[in-house]
Amino acid sequence: MGTHEDVVFAHDRDTGLQAIIAVHDTTLGPALGGCRVWPYENPGDALTDALRLSRGMTYKNALAGLDLGGGKAVIIADPRKDKTPELMEAFGRHVDRLSGTYITAEDVGVSPQDMEAVARQTAHVRGTSATGLGDPSPYTALGVFEGIKACAKHVFGSSDLEGRTVSVQGLGHVGYDVARQLHGAGARLIVSDIHAPAVLRAIDAFGAVAVDPAEAHMVEADIFVPCALGAGLNARTIPHIQARIVAGAANNQLQTPADGEALKKRGILYAPDYAINAGGVISIALASPGGEDTLVRQKTLAIGDTLTAIFERAGTEETTPEHVADAMAEERLAKTRKARPVLKAVSA
Repeated sequence: MGTHEDVVFAHDRDTGLQAIIAVHDTTLGPALGGCRVWPYENPGDALTDALRLSRGMTYKNALAGLDLGGGKAVIIADPRKDKTPELMEAFGRHVDRLSGTYITAEDVGVSPQDMEAVARQTAHVRGTSATGLGDPSPYTALGVFEGIKACAKHVFGSSDLEGRTVSVQGLGHVGYDVARQLHGAGARLIVSDIHAPAVLRAIDAFGAVAVDPAEAHMVEADIFVPCALGAGLNARTIPHIQARIVAGAANNQLQTPADGEALKKRGILYAPDYAINAGGVISIALASPGGEDTLVRQKTLAIGDTLTAIFERAGTEETTPEHVADAMAEERLAKTRKARPVLKAVSA
């Protein structure tokens, strides 16, 4: 997982809050990363998630060109049963104790209203009505769409998606919006989701064809767009992928590093997830009150250029795109550390 700067186990007796806040790296600035509410089976699973996700945020923020480090928080609770305003306020008090080292925001199981509750107890929060542009998912979707076009340009020689067949797995806020943009660009859509109403909505709006989510990677398509849960690219699924490109919004898509190598060996271009799905964190990090999003859109649209640079370097170095993305993030971190002044001890 790498070395983390801080890992805090937070408990509140009155609300029953059990949370873990992991600060991975603050080289570039305060650690920004969302808060996830999830009914983990045990604290060990929650810790593993917090460590993994916080490290991912360091790389995501670095590669997106943000002056922010990486962190993450997880609350061990069922978001449908256990989450209350009081619980989120208790979490906010623990965030505040870190004095700005960690900045929290929305993640799985957390709503904008929850963040408003957190903001009643700490100023170290983003994505609230006072600090941002609201729901970050449209910006995540915009970045993914731009990334898909960059992938198409690299593989097919053109970013034009007219007539391309695209399989979108997962039709939540981000996945549905990506599907909408793909439809607008003339792509033929194959869609899947465990939530039937979302699938029916896409069929009606986009003339999409539906398949079982477990088969989304198997269908004949030019591009596979995973927008559901992570670890979907693994030894079981990769041999059956028909698409030439895998580019989607899901986090932690590769189950193991070997899976990236397996995609490369099959001639499938993979867009590193934290590079292509950075639009949401960009919107959270750079938004200003009042709804002005020019800078946010500019940075999000640049995701396509970042991916193009990654693909070109991966070709030159004969390695995988995710290795290059990691290297680019690490190079930025190393350069920043090197530029820091060295504090010399003063003799008494």
